[in-house]
Amino acid sequence: MTTADLHTLTGAYSIHALPEAEREEFERHLGACASCAQEVRELTATATKLGLASSLTPPPAMRERVFAEIANVRQEPPQVPRTHRRNGGSAAGRVRRLPKFALAASLAAAAALGGVTVWQYQIAQDARERAEQAEQRGATMAQLLAAPDAKVTVGGLPDGASGTVVVSRSEDRAAFFSAGMPEAPADKTYQLWFSDHGTMRPAGLMQGGGQADALVMEGPVGDASAMGITVEPAGGSEQPTTDPVALMELPA
Repeated sequence: MTTADLHTLTGAYSIHALPEAEREEFERHLGACASCAQEVRELTATATKLGLASSLTPPPAMRERVFAEIANVRQEPPQVPRTHRRNGGSAAGRVRRLPKFALAASLAAAAALGGVTVWQYQIAQDARERAEQAEQRGATMAQLLAAPDAKVTVGGLPDGASGTVVVSRSEDRAAFFSAGMPEAPADKTYQLWFSDHGTMRPAGLMQGGGQADALVMEGPVGDASAMGITVEPAGGSEQPTTDPVALMELPA
């Protein structure tokens, strides 16, 4: 494997998706490549937060697909070459054909292995994208909190929870922090909203259930004078479908 190839394995290594031989080769490469070592540390930390650090196995549907392909191929007896040809020649040098069943099984297995490789690569790509998104959110949060005009509003939430909104008009961004927010009901989510003098627009989703939650609200603050939280179907809504469980004024 070339050095260029090894550079592309940081994501797969971080989530334990490399075969043993490739893993050992990549670990030798890590000892001499500072940039890959740094990237692995960052991706591993992110994967741990995302619950992706444990070893992953291919989806059961992939195994079922392989056996379904094999089951659809009729098994035929092997074609045994004749010992002597009619003209007296020997058939010892003739190439024996694979039975169709064996060929189909080989192709199905190859397809499955290819599917595993693609699946592992996609998982690694997803981890990399999530790491980049988490890094971007962290940078945005830090910039918002450090803004000289950042102002804070604190309010009450359901079941004794508390909420804090930090707003920077110069950055045109806001962040929401909650403590003790109960988990959203099954198949539901909490949705945050900016209120532009009574007109609500989506500002992000949260599930609750943790001791503390923090997120940069989606979209610009604009002329919003308040923010609200509603319980919506999973995935959120374009407009609120329930009464707000909380409303908080935004500092001017």
